[in-house]
Amino acid sequence: MMDVERSSLCNCVVNFLLEENYVLTAFELLHELLDDGRDHHAIRLKEFFSDPSNFPPDQISRLNSLRVADPQSLLEEKEATQEKLALSEYELRLAQEDISKLKSELQKRVDLPPPQLTDSAPDASGSPRSDLLRQKKDGSSFDLGALKNNERRDLNCAVKEYLRLAGYRLTAMTFYEEVTDQNLDVWQNTPACVPDALRHYYYQYLSSTSEAAEEKVAMIREKESLLTASGRLNEEKDRLLKNKELADNQISGLTKSLEALQKDVKDKDNLIKRLKQSLEHQRKELNDCRSEITSLKMHIEGYRSGRNVAASDTDTAETQSVGKYKEEIKILLLEIEKLKSKNTTSPESEESTESGKESEQLEEKVVEIDEEKTLISHPTDAARVNQDVPPPDGDMSKPEGIPQDSTVSLTDRVNSVDESPRISEQNGDVSLPAPGLPVKSDNLGCDGSLKDTGSETIQILADALPKIVPYVLINHREELLPLMMCAIERHPDGSTRDSLTHTLFNLIKRPDEQQRQIIMDACISLAKNVGQMRTETELLPQCWEQISHMYEERRLLVAQSCGQIAEFVRPEIRDSLILSIVQQLIEDAATVVRDAAAHNLALLLPLFLNADKYFKVEELMFQLVCDPSGVVVETTLRELVPAVIKWGNNLEHVLKVLLSHALSCAQRCPPISGVEGSLESHLRVLGERERWNLDVLLRMLIELLPLIRQKAADTCPFSPVLESNDNIFSDALLELYAGGHVEWPAFEWMHVDSFPVLMQLSCMLHQKEDNLRNRITKFLLAVGQSYGDSYLVHIMLPVFLVAVGDDADFTFFPLAIHSRIKGLRPKSAVAARLATTCVLPLLLAGVLGSPSKRDQLSDYLRKLLVDNYLKENPSTRRYTDVIDAVRCLCTFEQHHGMIFNILWEMVVSSSVDMKINAANLLKVIVPYIDTKVASTHVVPALVTLGSDQNQNVKYVSIESFGAVAQHFKNDLIVDKIRVQMDAFLDEGSHEATIAVIRALSVAVPHTTERLRDYILIFKNRHYLHQFVFCTNYHCRLVHLFP
Repeated sequence: MMDVERSSLCNCVVNFLLEENYVLTAFELLHELLDDGRDHHAIRLKEFFSDPSNFPPDQISRLNSLRVADPQSLLEEKEATQEKLALSEYELRLAQEDISKLKSELQKRVDLPPPQLTDSAPDASGSPRSDLLRQKKDGSSFDLGALKNNERRDLNCAVKEYLRLAGYRLTAMTFYEEVTDQNLDVWQNTPACVPDALRHYYYQYLSSTSEAAEEKVAMIREKESLLTASGRLNEEKDRLLKNKELADNQISGLTKSLEALQKDVKDKDNLIKRLKQSLEHQRKELNDCRSEITSLKMHIEGYRSGRNVAASDTDTAETQSVGKYKEEIKILLLEIEKLKSKNTTSPESEESTESGKESEQLEEKVVEIDEEKTLISHPTDAARVNQDVPPPDGDMSKPEGIPQDSTVSLTDRVNSVDESPRISEQNGDVSLPAPGLPVKSDNLGCDGSLKDTGSETIQILADALPKIVPYVLINHREELLPLMMCAIERHPDGSTRDSLTHTLFNLIKRPDEQQRQIIMDACISLAKNVGQMRTETELLPQCWEQISHMYEERRLLVAQSCGQIAEFVRPEIRDSLILSIVQQLIEDAATVVRDAAAHNLALLLPLFLNADKYFKVEELMFQLVCDPSGVVVETTLRELVPAVIKWGNNLEHVLKVLLSHALSCAQRCPPISGVEGSLESHLRVLGERERWNLDVLLRMLIELLPLIRQKAADTCPFSPVLESNDNIFSDALLELYAGGHVEWPAFEWMHVDSFPVLMQLSCMLHQKEDNLRNRITKFLLAVGQSYGDSYLVHIMLPVFLVAVGDDADFTFFPLAIHSRIKGLRPKSAVAARLATTCVLPLLLAGVLGSPSKRDQLSDYLRKLLVDNYLKENPSTRRYTDVIDAVRCLCTFEQHHGMIFNILWEMVVSSSVDMKINAANLLKVIVPYIDTKVASTHVVPALVTLGSDQNQNVKYVSIESFGAVAQHFKNDLIVDKIRVQMDAFLDEGSHEATIAVIRALSVAVPHTTERLRDYILIFKNRHYLHQFVFCTNYHCRLVHLFP
């Protein structure tokens, strides 16, 4: 068997070497086989090398007879060889057919060795393996195709390994030299790389069928085609992704450009509005200037009429005065032209044309001289006009944007006015001065220096104010504000203005409310006068410096003023710098500063032109809502929250964030118990801050309820139903809503989103968190009152009935939300206990506790406490949870009468368990009742229970008496408790005595002196009795066991 296997492997190697034309390796293998005596393995190699077609005899003999050749002999042999080459090529072509035949025969010999080579050949030829090889030869008719590079590399390594293991070292060395395109010492890690690889290939071939081989080859080819297709698809995918990215970039670019265009349109609209307002303002100024110039013209005419009468020594002064008036008129006319140039830059061409025409008409009217008027103004008016109307900046050159013809016309008019006195003199027109018009050369001569004098005065004032302020009493420093404002407004040097502005903000070290208001009014007035740019560059930096001041009064000044200064700066500064100032003030440690920041943020929001900073403002709002100070919270809820909702118009997002904050606030707290699966593992231990935050968030939800209802009403898709304002959510509307044909998300938010979150929040609150649970109850009561009885009965009640595990009617719910509402039903025992403990109080007090549902509440409560207990006999734990839920209902005084009616039914019941439950219920509701209710209902009920024949009922009533003694100090109630305690003690029962001591011991720190003395005397007597009893018992033991 081993000979057959070795022969097969050797034939495989021979076939591979001859097919791949490794002739030298095959020749070395032939010699090594002959040396080893394995002639039968070398048959094909002998035939190959003895074939004349492969190796011609003449060449062989010539090679054998080779001697040391010289160049001449080699050249001759080359020529002879070339002559024979043509003949050899023909013979080679003839031998190709023989070679193909020989290859097929050699392949057959590899598969099946000749029988005459060895003695065991007949056995081998008749063995089952020979049959299998023959079957494989017959069935291997499919074409494997050309040998691939990876296959050739694997076969080279396998043949090298076989030659080395078989001991054919010379053949292996020759094979190394012939294989030049591969490193045979390194075999890559492929599936074909296995030890003794050629034998494994041989065994694998023997163990496989032709069909499997064909299928494998087909799979390999299919895999290659799939890989090619996959590569092509990947390329297509990459190309599509690049196209998608380009399309996305184009879309984003178009979106940004659209937003920019929209913003530009808004800016242009706002600019048009501002320009219109400026135009109106400038028209008023033009009218004022016209009246002033008219008065000046009349003044000049009056002065001209009296000029000829004056003495000759006043001629020079008069000429100077007329020149001064001429200059003033020029200044006023140039100011008018400046105003006109501003008006002509308006974007609206029609309005600008009209305004230009109107300005020209006004100019014509201004320079018109009314000869018939006799009104003469006082010469001091000229000085007043000179001070009120500032001269243009720089020289008197023509302003930009003014037409040349208008400038020439104005100049001509002024020259005509200048020449009028000369014409009057030439005509010999002498007129007397007007009455009441003094002619003084001193006054006229000093007018030319008013401008320089004013600048010097401002400079002196700016230099003196910082030195004067420290020596003025604090309570009188606000009297310096007019001087300081004048210096800041008119001083030309920026650094001096900054110094004066700093002095303004630091005028008083710790200003009170009145002083802050005065400084703030001064800042606002200054901002009005200096304009936007100077407000931004001079006032706002001072505000920024003050936000970190050590005194809260100074920070409060900034907080109170920044919201009002925002009106006088550019819109882009309002939502950037001023909003940043407010944000830092919101984080201030002082309560008054945060309160003022909340107020001013509410004032600032209407000045924002867009809602780009909405989410930042919303975050600041919730930060202020959860502020630890009640004053800040009140201001935020009253002013800031409505302002944010009105400005942002995003109520849905505010409600979503509110509920999320409430849930996360409770979820951050640790559970009461770490035991997984217990009721206490779901309840949370709230800290003071978390409790406060939950309370204010629920308050905020109640404050937003009118807006929520209005939003639902405004988005109602059933407009024909909205005819009555009294009950918008009527039965007819709810029937249309239940059809499910139209979505109504604003209406569904309440019962689909809000109620489940409130239930989830309630299920994390401990039973003692009555304040938070009452806050949720008040919200539910407000919802029932706001949405109406139809919504309360058909929507609210089914949702909460399902949440506590009861059946409900879903007639008025669309089919799309049935699954969400039914998903509120408890799915485990712990969930059912949570529903009874935490959700049932909301159902009783918040839904059925509505004034219109008192009768239904009474029936449901009677079913819980009486009917269900008699029918189902629930567990003690379940009934304890129900009693705790009823306790929450007792926190509302309006339900006390109904609860005591049911309690009396339980007290007079014949069931012992019912009476015990009544005593337990009386015990838990004692803290929520007043003295009158305790005297008229609780104490008589406990006396009745204490007189019961059953001992268990008595003992439970004793504990309830202790609770009454702990909470009430009324003498009448205390006397009744003492009488009843004496009755319990007179029975002589040890258990009753212990129960009395335990019940009254709890009440000692809280009760009256009389009851306290009674308890102490009784306890001492009881201990003395116990001591005597123990002593007698000890003596008896001594007698029995001496």
